[in-house]
Amino acid sequence: FGKDVLTTINTNFRNIDQVAKEHGPFDFILADLGVSSMQIDNPERGFTYKYEGPLDLRLNPEKGISAAERLRDISVDELEGMFIENSDEPYAYEIAKAIVVVPQKERKEAVKKSCARVFQALRIDVNNEFEVLYDFLEKLPDALASGGRVAVLTFHSGEDRLVKKS
Repeated sequence: FGKDVLTTINTNFRNIDQVAKEHGPFDFILADLGVSSMQIDNPERGFTYKYEGPLDLRLNPEKGISAAERLRDISVDELEGMFIENSDEPYAYEIAKAIVVVPQKERKEAVKKSCARVFQALRIDVNNEFEVLYDFLEKLPDALASGGRVAVLTFHSGEDRLVKKS
């Protein structure tokens, strides 16, 4: 055979063009957009609202700014837009204004779901995940061999919308 069956590269999705120059073109590309539960479950990584820990949310804590730093200078409108665009949060305005307005009977479950969506929105923003995905999708055609195939595993509506548009 002489050709590698599997090539794994630890890099950002948006670097698919550089990877393809060195290792491509590829017959098949699998993009798994999920976040590791090991990252989410570790309170020191700052991905969870269930345990005390820093509000970080960076996939690579060596790069960029933390979610706590991002929130220092963001406007209510920007924050509301982030919650809507990144996680379809129905209480985006209320949360952005630091007031959770949820009917009492729905409060516990709604607050739990809203916390998950808010953390998701912040994580997506801090890591530029949609921009990275957009860059990756834009560069995919040049990274594939003739007749090559792509599979993209999405985990929420924002990723799904971007992938379906491409």
